Amino acid sequence: MTNKFVQVNDREIEDRVVAINRVTKVVKGGRRMNFSALVVVGDKDGHVGFGTGKAAEVPEAIRKAVEAAKKNMIEVPRAGTTIPHEVLGIFNGGKVLLKPAKNGSGVAAGGPVRAVVELAGIADITSKSLGSNTPINIVRATIQGLKELKSPEEIAELRGKSVEEILG
Repeated sequence: MTNKFVQVNDREIEDRVVAINRVTKVVKGGRRMNFSALVVVGDKDGHVGFGTGKAAEVPEAIRKAVEAAKKNMIEVPRAGTTIPHEVLGIFNGGKVLLKPAKNGSGVAAGGPVRAVVELAGIADITSKSLGSNTPINIVRATIQGLKELKSPEEIAELRGKSVEEILG
């Protein structure tokens, strides 16, 4: 896993390579090798995105993936250092359960999920991968779960109540 810092819109964006696959295409003259890269980017302050890139060389594939990731960043609602509520993210065969954790408990998550939540700026979370362990599906399921999160303010607005009534 590599980490880099890039300046975008006055925010410092960090990227993390989650997976690199070698793809071989058999053609008349032999085998053609290509590489596909899966990259997660985030500013560790509530913004995260992922992208994939394919090229003949690994650095070029990573560069393309970073460009794609910056284009589809999402904002993640947070409650202090954790997430506001429990959520299940599902994408194809990948299922990821994300649960809020107490302050100071850290990130209890494996590979792809850890990359996404750390770059989103979530410091305390518990997760469990329930389905496929393919990195792209796990990353997509995690992002899907984070998209479904709602802040207490959003829930209060939907129900027509005050934030104090929602939080108890």
